[in-house]
Amino acid sequence: MREHDLPAQPRRARGRSRFDDDEPYLLNRGRPAPPVTADPGDEPDPQTGDRWSSWDTAVHGPEPYPDWVVTESAARDTELGVLKTGKEADVHLLRRAVPGTDRSCLLAVKRYRDANQRLFHRDAGYLEGRRVRRSRENRAMAGRTDFGRQLIAGQWAAAEFDALGRLWRIGAEFGTIAVPYPVQVLGTELMLEFLGDAEQGHAAPRLAQLRPGPVELRALWQQLVDALVVLARVGYAHGDLSPYNLLVHDGRLVMIDLPQVVDVVANPQGPEFLARDVRVVAAWFTARGLPGGTADPAALTELLLREAGIR
Repeated sequence: MREHDLPAQPRRARGRSRFDDDEPYLLNRGRPAPPVTADPGDEPDPQTGDRWSSWDTAVHGPEPYPDWVVTESAARDTELGVLKTGKEADVHLLRRAVPGTDRSCLLAVKRYRDANQRLFHRDAGYLEGRRVRRSRENRAMAGRTDFGRQLIAGQWAAAEFDALGRLWRIGAEFGTIAVPYPVQVLGTELMLEFLGDAEQGHAAPRLAQLRPGPVELRALWQQLVDALVVLARVGYAHGDLSPYNLLVHDGRLVMIDLPQVVDVVANPQGPEFLARDVRVVAAWFTARGLPGGTADPAALTELLLREAGIR
């Protein structure tokens, strides 16, 4: 394990293995779905379907903004299709561009389900340790009322946005963890840096799709260990880590899908979530040929608990 400069802080199914959220990335260039959080007064252009950029009304990612982020008020958002469908949210591809200029960027837009659709199937355990200030809202969330379900959906988006912002800043400074840049959050809609082939609109492959050779496998494992150490040092466990929410982009292992990020200290189940994350990814690396002594889940879990200040 390499030393880091960060300050220390307190089932297998029959047949092939299947991990959580096992849906392939694809680009469906059929009729795009309209944004669920768009201002009702901002009707799409009847000819192009474009909308005005929602940048001005959203909460923004860490400053300084990367040069590629389009912040101009005159920008328009164009829906290009679906990148991924999931149990709790869908991810769409969107182009944000300033008409008449060469200023444009591709964004991955994650839209969480509304109160009438399926929400997180295990949200009670993840939400332990998270609280909102007003008791009415806490009661609504605990009782799973329609209002409470709306609040929970908003918490997922806000939690993922906050975690990505914190981890992106660490990655930018130390290079020990890679996550997509969180561009903005608005209600239950999260806009992220698109990672992949911008020309073709194809997302970067997930780790589960790859069959790396021995050298690349070891390098990816080391990147993963480094990233998990960073998470532990800032008090986080991913909470749902698998080869399906790790991308490989330009040789870097990129962690995605962090709405259920767990506070390993405040959440009583935090150490269990952390241990499960390690078991799942270690099993994948071992199955691909990494020596079991290298991918030892018990040893790595113990290390991460120490880094989190729990041991």
